[in-house]
Amino acid sequence: MFRIDRQLIKDFDWIMLAAVLLIAAMGLVNLYSATYASGSVGNLIFLRQLFFFLAGISFIIIIHLFDYRLLLKWNYPLYAVIVGLLLAALLMGDSIAGTQRWINFGFFRLQPSEPAKLMLVISLASYYYRKDTGGGFTFKDMLVPIGLTGVLFLLVLKQPDLGTALMFVGIFGSMILFVKLRWSTIGIIFGLGATIIPIGWMFFLKPYQRLRIETFLNPESDPTNSGYHILQSKIAVGSGLKFGKGYLKGTQGHLHFLPERHTDFAFSVWAEEWGFAGSLFFLAVYFFMILWGVNVCIASRDKFGVLLAFGIVSLIFWQAIINLLMVMGFLPVVGIPLPLFSYGGSSLMTTLIGIGLLMNIRMRKNQVSKLEPREYMSISDIV
Repeated sequence: MFRIDRQLIKDFDWIMLAAVLLIAAMGLVNLYSATYASGSVGNLIFLRQLFFFLAGISFIIIIHLFDYRLLLKWNYPLYAVIVGLLLAALLMGDSIAGTQRWINFGFFRLQPSEPAKLMLVISLASYYYRKDTGGGFTFKDMLVPIGLTGVLFLLVLKQPDLGTALMFVGIFGSMILFVKLRWSTIGIIFGLGATIIPIGWMFFLKPYQRLRIETFLNPESDPTNSGYHILQSKIAVGSGLKFGKGYLKGTQGHLHFLPERHTDFAFSVWAEEWGFAGSLFFLAVYFFMILWGVNVCIASRDKFGVLLAFGIVSLIFWQAIINLLMVMGFLPVVGIPLPLFSYGGSSLMTTLIGIGLLMNIRMRKNQVSKLEPREYMSISDIV
């Protein structure tokens, strides 16, 4: 189980590691600036994030000692652990700003909804790998994935955290588009979605959640209250111009006009201080990392590896897109962090664990000769 041969070391994904280190370094630099005016509190936030990053890197090293296919054996027990943590967060977790999302372990506050995203990817990849017969999934076959997604969705929605809950729907939607579905199954799923959305709007969304969506459509209607976050973020991004105001010189952040500048709106701080050029460089590195993750998916010849890699890349991609569009005013304000960049120990470590799994898949891509014929395949056999 712990066997590491020379071929595995040779296939270690140094390119992915370099991209992750560069993005995380930019995140730490940005976090220091975002919390600079807060004095000792800001220093503590920076040191915590640095600790979480180092812990996450250690997890990447540990993950490489195991064959990722062991997750096929352990995915459902791990899923049960995540469900237990989400229940614990609801029943006895710390409440902040009216949400019940964190479990306080003393030295660390865990937000179970973050690892739950990765756990859903692992569980869906495992199910699709075991169940697929090549003839396309029926709606009956999809009841288990719908159930796995629905349990996590409802537990997180109860916190309440609509943004994260919708991420589970995004993961589910991305992965069902990647596997073979019968046309009847696609029609039923889209029909159910079209029915549920208006019902959810009318009966399940809380007033403040509907207000966020309405504010997104017209933020100037309430610039000092519900529209404040979006307007200040757009001012910060736009005021950076070509080359920015300079490091530690961003007025929106340092004069406390920009809320949540170290978490949800971290990119706004970066754009203000480094301008269009700095933002373009950051986005180029970030989306290179995502494209390299897609390359891992394409290079893998193990069906489970392909599904798992695609799910992890989709998770990082959708979180990044939603956060970036949010800070630029193209989406409503939701609590979705920018992976590897926004402050948050649970989010950072979960993302690094996902990156570790991607690197593990790439490192073991040449071990497919030891697999059974059913397991040996390329991405074209799945799509």
